[in-house]
Amino acid sequence: MKRIAVFPGSFDPITTGHEDIVLRGAGLFDEVVVAIGVNTTKNYLFSLEQRMAFVEQTFAGHSNIRVAQYEGLTVEFCKSIGAKYILRGLRNSNDFEYESTIANMNKSISDGIETILLVTAPELSHVQSTVLREIYKNNGDISSFLPKGIQL
Repeated sequence: MKRIAVFPGSFDPITTGHEDIVLRGAGLFDEVVVAIGVNTTKNYLFSLEQRMAFVEQTFAGHSNIRVAQYEGLTVEFCKSIGAKYILRGLRNSNDFEYESTIANMNKSISDGIETILLVTAPELSHVQSTVLREIYKNNGDISSFLPKGIQL
C-alpha cells in the first residue's frame, strides 16, 4: 500500500522552511501532497493561482511530490486521496503546543490518520510566512527565505 502524506498549509508564500520539510518528507513517504487549504475568511497576500504556481515550481522534478488544493477539514481531504499521514514542521515549542493540539483533535476525528512532526533545520527555525508577508508588504527583501527561483 502506498504511503501518502499530506503537508497542509496556506503557503502564503512558500518558504525555505516549507521546502525543507517537504523534501525530507519525500524521503520518508512514497508520495507527499502539498495541500493548499482554501479558507474564504482569510485574506491572502498571494492568489491561490500564484501560491499553486510557487509550490509547483519549487518541487518541479520531484516525481513523488504533487500539489493540490482543498477546502474543509484536512482529515477529510486525506481520506479523499487515501493519505494516512499528515506531515507538519516544528520550529519551536510554541509550534509543538499548537501542532500537538491539532494532531490530537485530528486523531479524535479520524483514527486512521497519523500526524508526523519533523523538527525544522536550525538554520530555518526563524523563517515564518507571517513575518515574511510583513517584510514584503513594507518593501523588504525576502528572497533569501524563498525557494530558489521564486520571484515576487
